[in-house]
Amino acid sequence: MSDSEDESIDKQLKIVIIGDGASGKTSLTTRYAQEQFGKQYKQTVGIDFFLRRIVLPGNVNVALQVWDIGGQTLGGGMLDKYLYGAHGVLLVYDITNYSSFENLEDWLVVVRRVFENEGKMPHRALVGNKVDLEHMRTVKLDKHQKFAQENGMSSHFVSAKTGDSVNLCFQKIAAEILGITLTKPELEQHQRVVKADIINYQAKEQTSKQPPPQPKSSLCAIQ
Repeated sequence: MSDSEDESIDKQLKIVIIGDGASGKTSLTTRYAQEQFGKQYKQTVGIDFFLRRIVLPGNVNVALQVWDIGGQTLGGGMLDKYLYGAHGVLLVYDITNYSSFENLEDWLVVVRRVFENEGKMPHRALVGNKVDLEHMRTVKLDKHQKFAQENGMSSHFVSAKTGDSVNLCFQKIAAEILGITLTKPELEQHQRVVKADIINYQAKEQTSKQPPPQPKSSLCAIQ
């Protein structure tokens, strides 16, 4: 095999996404793999599988196998098999649903059990989803950070709905697994830019109807 052929071979990474139902796991995976967001909730039964190829610094070609595990599989007989061989595990919760955060401890117990005989744990990432609903947050930031630090997890916040930081999350996780350092420009490259309309309020005021005349005041203003 030539050097050029060897360099073109993809690195394969298995990424498993787990967490409670309705925490946004499927929305997260479809947003990342297909740039889509489904407005209606549809429960994942068993497992869904996605594949996306990315290029990391140094022209490293990576094939990400993203496994979306249904929330009802916790305690089921197949979860161990789904997790086996994973290079990275994303534990996803809904920042507006505190119980989805609390239950991550149960999911983490399963991860530890599966990999305790492997001699090496996969990369573990704590992912708080639905940051577009920040005003409804029930899981405080310090709770998130403490859980991540105590369990040796990387920390991420995303919005599957808007796409905010979704690509960045997977890019950082893949890079960390492979021991590749991302520079600041490379990190900024994967930050999603949210577009907003700019309203010319001055023009709007000029074209709007004039308010009714106000009654004269008997008070004097001293300049």
